[in-house]
Amino acid sequence: MSERVVKPVVNPKADGTLLTVTPESAGWEYVGFQVVQLAEGQTLTRESGDQELCLVLLSGLANVSTREYTWENIGKRMSVFEKIPPYSIYVSSSDRVEFTALTALEIAICAAPGKGTYPARLIAPEDVGVETRGYGNLERQIHNILPEQKEADSLLVVEVFTPDGHWSSYPPHKHDRDALPDESLLEETYYFRVQPEQGFAIQRIYTDDRAVDETIAVNNGEVVLVPCGYHPVGAPPGYEVYYLNVMAGPTRTWKFHNDPDHDWLMNKK
Repeated sequence: MSERVVKPVVNPKADGTLLTVTPESAGWEYVGFQVVQLAEGQTLTRESGDQELCLVLLSGLANVSTREYTWENIGKRMSVFEKIPPYSIYVSSSDRVEFTALTALEIAICAAPGKGTYPARLIAPEDVGVETRGYGNLERQIHNILPEQKEADSLLVVEVFTPDGHWSSYPPHKHDRDALPDESLLEETYYFRVQPEQGFAIQRIYTDDRAVDETIAVNNGEVVLVPCGYHPVGAPPGYEVYYLNVMAGPTRTWKFHNDPDHDWLMNKK
């Protein structure tokens, strides 16, 4: 198995945790990620510590509270493949968040260094920017949950729906150099879901010098770590692919560089 792939546990832990990525386990500095599944009536509590969090309700309904705010009966979709924008909660550092599941519930916990700049807030579906990107079999649907235009200290969070037989994160691009204004350094996780679940996605990760050049078959529920390089994704015919991206780095901006060999695709329609 590739060292870039993090698999979920077969049986969730007592608190519902399915998988965990920390800066220490990933060998980088900024991005942390967890997926938690709760049964109806089960609760989850997290202290944010020195991190800011974006907690995305992947599916299910919940009551949620932080130290200062409470939101009741939030959530809308029962599956990510309903393709409607999710509810999410932004939580600043030095805060606390508690979820009570009103139905079976799946939560993605996105984490990066926080400075306590912004208060906790609800990110409702109507606050999420929805766009269609690409053309032909490069077309995919984007949900901008926490883009750089929205308030946060470090985190960038987006989800992408790639139809069967299509490609996304394409043309291949990278963001592994702290070289603004041309390119920003951003670590990135890809959390994959596939429909039907027995399917898979394809992700290639490679650098210009090919010191890194790996093509990975990714299964439903797995995370791929992308510390560097170009990282396109393909959805095989017959299988829809969803992924949730979490990015963070020294500067909170997404400035990417396309692979020059494939940049011509940007101008072909």
